[in-house]
Amino acid sequence: MVGPLPAPGAGPGLLGRRGRLVALAALLLFEACAHTPPASRPARPGASEHGMASWYGAPYHGRRTASGERYDMHRLTAAHRTLPFGTLVRVTRRDSGAGVEVRVNDRGPFVRDRVIDLSYEAARRIDLDRDGTAPVELVVVGSAPAPHAEPGEVEESGDEICLWVQVGAFGDIDNARRARRRLDAAGEHAVISEGPHRLHRVRVGPFASEIEARQARERLLAEWPPAQLVGCG
Repeated sequence: MVGPLPAPGAGPGLLGRRGRLVALAALLLFEACAHTPPASRPARPGASEHGMASWYGAPYHGRRTASGERYDMHRLTAAHRTLPFGTLVRVTRRDSGAGVEVRVNDRGPFVRDRVIDLSYEAARRIDLDRDGTAPVELVVVGSAPAPHAEPGEVEESGDEICLWVQVGAFGDIDNARRARRRLDAAGEHAVISEGPHRLHRVRVGPFASEIEARQARERLLAEWPPAQLVGCG
């Protein structure tokens, strides 16, 4: 006996293909959900980390950070690869004991063996602006919301000026430190920052006007003929 004919479009081959497509779609949806990163949870107070710290300044001043805030190099903030935005961290130098508390509002550093990038002001508080990098311990102390920016407080950096006078770049860190000590003895504010190819750049500044930067260069030329103006960053 011949049974009823299948409804149009409902043949076993088509039903099989539809079933496989539905199963595949469900599998893809499951995998997408499984790989969606979980929402950031507050970091546990007391959690610690060891590594090297560095710092960053202009030309990032006034630009958007990964959290959406504008970077202000004169505030106590930092970039960390994984800590939730708003995490308060105590950063203590393991070589000198100097410490500063910062709020994470950016992502970085993107250099191997570095654990945190401090703002210029945070680095200045612990003399990291002078040394470029230093071994540190990070300890989570809590969390805080982003402060409300005052009108005109941090604007785009297009019209801002930030300059250094670079007196030299040294492959040997000891030579860079000796140069910095000579500049210190002369009453200059000198810092060491790591440049490309592991060169240690010795700079004086920063200066907020080209006139100040050029005056500093004129002061330094007698003892440091290679002295030149360079932008911050």
